[in-house]
Amino acid sequence: MRSAAPAPRVIAVVGPTAAGKSDLGVFLAQQLDGEVVNADSMQLYRGMDIGTAKLTLEERDGVPHHLLDIWDVTEAASVAEYQRLARAEIDRLLAEGRTPVLVGGSGLYVRGAVDALEFPGTDPAVRARLEEELELHGPGALHARLAAADPPAAAAILPGNGRRIVRALEVIEITGRPFTANLPGHESVYDTVQIGVDVGRPELDARIAARVDRMWEAGLVEEVRRLEAGGLRRGRTASRALGYQQVLAALAGECTDQQAREDTVRTTKRFARRQDSWFRRDPRVRWLSGAADDRAELPRRALSLIERAVTA
Repeated sequence: MRSAAPAPRVIAVVGPTAAGKSDLGVFLAQQLDGEVVNADSMQLYRGMDIGTAKLTLEERDGVPHHLLDIWDVTEAASVAEYQRLARAEIDRLLAEGRTPVLVGGSGLYVRGAVDALEFPGTDPAVRARLEEELELHGPGALHARLAAADPPAAAAILPGNGRRIVRALEVIEITGRPFTANLPGHESVYDTVQIGVDVGRPELDARIAARVDRMWEAGLVEEVRRLEAGGLRRGRTASRALGYQQVLAALAGECTDQQAREDTVRTTKRFARRQDSWFRRDPRVRWLSGAADDRAELPRRALSLIERAVTA
């Protein structure tokens, strides 16, 4: 039973890609004697730096960052495993009297870290059958089946993300319920303040296009080529990451480099809208403008919001 003392507080900075979450997370960690815990599923992979916009050591500005570079690109992502690792980091930081600042746009990972969320088990036979169907018919056919069985789940999962589609269909078959029905209400296991960074679509689209240009200029193609030599194509999760999937297709001669670049922009824009929709459904997220006109004030407003929440 909880005591009357204030509960330990966790800060989560969420929202779509390219909104400015990472820089805000560093600022808040500096101001709150905290450390950052990564909640971007692709930044968990070693070597996937440019295409995930992973902060450099210099950009982290002395703030420790946890759960970066922990998985090899050949490993399949596991939200349940991430949950275990993230809670261990959060609990350690709280025990040390420091503030965990969770930063990322992977909605299910954020919920797994801070909410009362239990993940259904797996059935190897069901999984193998669905993966065989994925291999034979492609993700589009399975996504259509998911859309018929659980429209909200289909809306949240990209049509090309075969691994997540298979998992959703597996859970539906195992439990007899929609995949989204297995997600509980918004019940936190930590006293958490969630800050959403909001950027209007035209500006966010422009930021995404500029970010993809910077990634290509920074050597994304060379990064993917190195990772390919280390088994990236075998990685069911990492090989589907935005940018990496497109570059792999170009390296295989399936499209031109320019087409890969343009497809990365288009797919990332769609993904950002899905991220935004996911977090908008959570009434606990408190939104602040990260638009260019408000960017200078965003850190101060976020800190003020947290201080008001603590006082309340």
